[in-house]
Amino acid sequence: MQETRLSTARIRAARQVIDPVFLDTPLYRCEALEPALGCTVSIKLETANPVRSFKGRGTEVVASRLAEHGPRAVVCASAGNLGQALAWSGRGRGLDVTVVASRFATEAKLDRIRALGAKLELVDGDHEMARERAAAIARDDGIRLVEDSLDIETCEGAATIGLELVDSVPSFDTVLIALGGGALATGVGHVVKALAPEVEVICVQPEGAPAMTRSWHGRRVVTTDSTDTIADGVAGRCPIPAVLDDLLVVADDAVLVQEASIIAGMRLLHDHAGLVVEPSAALGIAALLEDRDRFAGRHVVTIVCGSNVDMGAYHRWVGR
Repeated sequence: MQETRLSTARIRAARQVIDPVFLDTPLYRCEALEPALGCTVSIKLETANPVRSFKGRGTEVVASRLAEHGPRAVVCASAGNLGQALAWSGRGRGLDVTVVASRFATEAKLDRIRALGAKLELVDGDHEMARERAAAIARDDGIRLVEDSLDIETCEGAATIGLELVDSVPSFDTVLIALGGGALATGVGHVVKALAPEVEVICVQPEGAPAMTRSWHGRRVVTTDSTDTIADGVAGRCPIPAVLDDLLVVADDAVLVQEASIIAGMRLLHDHAGLVVEPSAALGIAALLEDRDRFAGRHVVTIVCGSNVDMGAYHRWVGR
């Protein structure tokens, strides 16, 4: 495999500093989903932890290093999940955490950031504006900026999921990974391609937030002027060049799915797996729904990456 910014040795070492509450998450075959999807389906469940998403794996690595060697204050931009995770990890290590988010972010996510003791600053724009504001705070106050997907700790923390996948039995043919900024996809993809290169790595993004997928296909950064998707956790407009370079090495494909398929995926996970998930976590199921012939006869793993969802919106989408 070509080199990426990630190191398999560092990823293995990351498991030693991540709180075990985030590790060894459930991985199981969900036969109840299979009649609707036409293939063997296993779920890697990244919601059964204190922040209800995979992001805690990366923020544990960030916070542990800051507690040992770095500044005691840190700032990040977040659509909600990274902010919760950094607040949780920072609180446990005595760090002063500031999170910048759009005031249009999911209210449940914002409430949880506040409850975890972080300072929350809201901007009147989207996630890209929050990124700009977080960078300005870091520069003006001289504190550490954590930039999701660019900071290698966020990728290598997420990559520990990949270690757990390749150690699983039985083996699988394909892994479907939600694609936003790229930390999850590049992290898991790096491990899978290093240790199980025969497994196909497919990234999934909404049609309403296609920047990273278009960039992957074009092999250059492609930005968009806006996003239009309920999957707020992956709704970026401006891919990071270094992250795209990693993604080009580890991803076999990147696909876009429709909003209706995301909602149908959420409904399937609720009705047949008993899971309430946020839209980003249903992207893998959406991809299976949209291309049953491609995946027929395969054993597919999909990473259910988060369950921080506004319940009012959830009921409107999925139904009561």
